[in-house]
Amino acid sequence: MTGAEGSVDPRLAAHRRIWEKKASLRAVYADYYRRMAASLPKEGVWLEIGAGSGHSEGVLNADVCMDILESPWIDVVGDAHRLPFPDESLDGIAMLDVLHHLGDPARFFEESARVLKPGGRIVMLDPGITPLSWLFYHFLHEEPVDMTADPLSPAANATDKDPFDSNQAIPTLLFKREERRIALSDRVPELRTVERRWLSLFAYPLTGGFKGWSLLPAKWADGLLRLEERLLPYLGMWAAFRIFIVMEKRPLGERAGRSRQKRK
Repeated sequence: MTGAEGSVDPRLAAHRRIWEKKASLRAVYADYYRRMAASLPKEGVWLEIGAGSGHSEGVLNADVCMDILESPWIDVVGDAHRLPFPDESLDGIAMLDVLHHLGDPARFFEESARVLKPGGRIVMLDPGITPLSWLFYHFLHEEPVDMTADPLSPAANATDKDPFDSNQAIPTLLFKREERRIALSDRVPELRTVERRWLSLFAYPLTGGFKGWSLLPAKWADGLLRLEERLLPYLGMWAAFRIFIVMEKRPLGERAGRSRQKRK
């Protein structure tokens, strides 16, 4: 591991303190990480990006934990826009609450396509903007929600900003609207989206996230998560708080065929 706990960014340290106190939050995040692990390749090397607070310990079990900020819970300090790994060296990339912090998402996806092996996957879980979650994120959360932003505009996306700067709308803007998914696919043709769904209804907001309060007793968390699973097909697009995305690197032959089709 890198560094000592005393050198941790105060914001990461504050998150870690809340994490250790809130069993309900840990239960909800454990469910998230289990879902992510199930969607990654069964074998090979996994990278977790944004692992600075050590939330995935004992659940995701990534081979390499990376963050842009130094902390004792990571193996590598690095920038998601310039991944410090050789070409085709990884089988999976996992990110929880990272995409909406990236200054230039398209550049990250280009880097991911470079470092992933064919068939490798990126699994992302981020804020999802629905009519209900917008109210929560807009009025009760410190991070902004700008639905007018263009997440693929390089002029608007600096990569040297504060790591905690964000726009919680980015994942929804990129993956909910078909025209944006097509634009991203044209920009990074090596990657295809293989799963896109709404996730997380009541349990997450009831935990209070990384605020000091919680309305969800830890003993109720698992039961509420099971209830959510039944309700998501009916309520997800109206009330979900998360969007779950899986992208996969196309096999070389499929990429060549796709390139020929585009030239016609």
